[in-house]
Amino acid sequence: MSSALSFNQSVIEEFRANGGKVGGPFEGGDLLLLTTTGARSGLERTTPLGYVRHGGLLLVVGSNMGAPRHPDWYRNLLAHPLVRVEIGTEEYEAVAVPAEGARRDELFAHVVRAVPGYGDYQANTPRVLPVVVLERAGEGTPAPAPVKTLADKVMEVHTWLRAQLQHVRDEVDAHFAAAPAGGRPAPGLGLQIRQHCLAFCQSLEFHHDSEDRHLFPAMEAHHPELGAAFERLRAEHRTVARLQQELSALLADIASADPVRFRAELERTARELTAHLAYEEEVLLPPLAGIPFPPPAPRP
Repeated sequence: MSSALSFNQSVIEEFRANGGKVGGPFEGGDLLLLTTTGARSGLERTTPLGYVRHGGLLLVVGSNMGAPRHPDWYRNLLAHPLVRVEIGTEEYEAVAVPAEGARRDELFAHVVRAVPGYGDYQANTPRVLPVVVLERAGEGTPAPAPVKTLADKVMEVHTWLRAQLQHVRDEVDAHFAAAPAGGRPAPGLGLQIRQHCLAFCQSLEFHHDSEDRHLFPAMEAHHPELGAAFERLRAEHRTVARLQQELSALLADIASADPVRFRAELERTARELTAHLAYEEEVLLPPLAGIPFPPPAPRP
């Protein structure tokens, strides 16, 4: 293990053992742990980072101490925007969204006022240091209903997915509304749309994979009469997965992405997914309504 990795691991262990408090060079500073998914490896990577608050925003900077390359954690979150944040004793999932243009400059100026050292890092490198906003996943969506059964849990996930899909659609609508009157938007979509769309796709893929691997086989064993319904649900999963891949491909180069085509593909995905979720609820909720969630602890 390299000395840098060994040092980071010791900070991580101290942070978790002491409710977010650490000593050494970070003593008294604002520190969080950011867990990203490796862009190439797909493995989780946790990094201690300083942060700055700006109103209700939580900001981290890809300074890499002024090095010429972006840090690995930044490249990871571009590939997989869903991240995990640990701050103090709190832990939650977030969507990582790098700020762009004038907003990035405004946020970076705030960061430098709070921690002048970031200005020194920027002065030492020709690259523009990324300022990343860590948005708590699901923030702003309606509070979920109490979860008492497995049916409630499925509905909680479905409600969250619908809300995130609508959030992406609203951002795309705003992008079109900002175009010149009567004209179509210029090529390009921006990181805000990209990160939220990829985070939604990432969550949906995980949900469907969990159903295919665990929920559906367990239910089929107790409800063989629903075999045809499960085959249909699996086929719909494959259809939605194909549409997700097409959306992701359109976001590979956001600078030249066609907004009109992206909007059409997003709406196509929304129609397929909305119909799928409705059918899944029709099939799954009745048999799951009697199963407690979380499951009771086994008796000793």
